[in-house]
Amino acid sequence: MEHAKPLSVGLNCSLGPDLMFPFLSDLAAKANVAISAYPNAGLPNPLAETGFDLGPEDMARYLREFALAGLINIAGGCCGNTPEHIAAIAKALDGLPPRKIASQQDSESASQRVSELAV
Repeated sequence: MEHAKPLSVGLNCSLGPDLMFPFLSDLAAKANVAISAYPNAGLPNPLAETGFDLGPEDMARYLREFALAGLINIAGGCCGNTPEHIAAIAKALDGLPPRKIASQQDSESASQRVSELAV
């Protein structure tokens, strides 16, 4: 996707935040653009009020962990998130620095190393 020069890449929907960390970590190590995370409020549960198990405090905790680990630039929520979830996420991330984006040169060096390994 690098050839398309996206502003950001990321993960949303399909996964709860508890399952996203390793994938965000891989993206953050390789991408020279912003990383976004918009997880569901857990996996679907038809018995839960919102259809998902995680509450605002849970989502805030997970997204804060992503930010503290330097994995994300853009945060939000997908399925099962309510305005209360988004407000809790915003509060949990307030004042935290965004992920540092690798320079184009660093990315090109990494791409070259990967190409050399593939040969």
